Amino acid sequence: MSQYGQTGAMLLGDLPIAPGAWFPWHEHPAHQLVWAARGVAAVMVGDAQWVLPSTRALWIPVGVRHRTGAVDNAELRGIYADPEQCPVDWPSPRIVIVRPLLRELLEHLSADGISDAARRRAEAVAFDLLEPMDVAPIVVPAPADPRARDVADAVLADPADARSLAELGREVGASERTLARAFVRDCRMTFGTWRTQARLRAALPLLARGTPMTTVAHRVGYATASAFVAAFRRSVGVPPGAYFSATKAATFPPANGRS
Repeated sequence: MSQYGQTGAMLLGDLPIAPGAWFPWHEHPAHQLVWAARGVAAVMVGDAQWVLPSTRALWIPVGVRHRTGAVDNAELRGIYADPEQCPVDWPSPRIVIVRPLLRELLEHLSADGISDAARRRAEAVAFDLLEPMDVAPIVVPAPADPRARDVADAVLADPADARSLAELGREVGASERTLARAFVRDCRMTFGTWRTQARLRAALPLLARGTPMTTVAHRVGYATASAFVAAFRRSVGVPPGAYFSATKAATFPPANGRS
């Protein structure tokens, strides 16, 4: 028999988390939907990171190692789905659009006093409403080479730093060529691509807070908002406004299609 017993396929709970706080790396024996009813959550899986306002959630399959934190004061909903009963079987993490109806259902399922039959009906609808969004995660690997890692740390500390790799190399005592090879070898991407990913990751919390696009662009090293939007769209697959919008349509089929 499932550990969830006869009450349904979901377990839900409330979990406040302070800004900047992170839970240690861990995994679950169940699928998890990371969603903040209030505030902005963040999730890391390996080198990939997602930032989640209340209009977005992240589906994490059973057994996937991850850690969860908060960009601002956040009220997380602990939503876990029994693999034996869950109709959704996505094999990798996916962003999910949280429209008003799904939000109300999740809040309803978090309440006490729901009968088993009513819970099962509400869960069935909630699973049907899990609507994935076709976006790529932002991935910022850490280079193993110590000099490349010093360069990476400098960029992460100031994403708007416009110095070239050669200029950064002079600070750490390595040639541009040596550093370029280290980024390709250790991170499987060029330094230019790596810096773009680092800048976009730095932009996510600002965007989630509603910071004006021009301000975000300047803070992470872009001269104009249009240049930042173009870089975001090339890397993520959608422009930043659509990434956080509550009305962005998904390009995947709904959850009951088991894509």
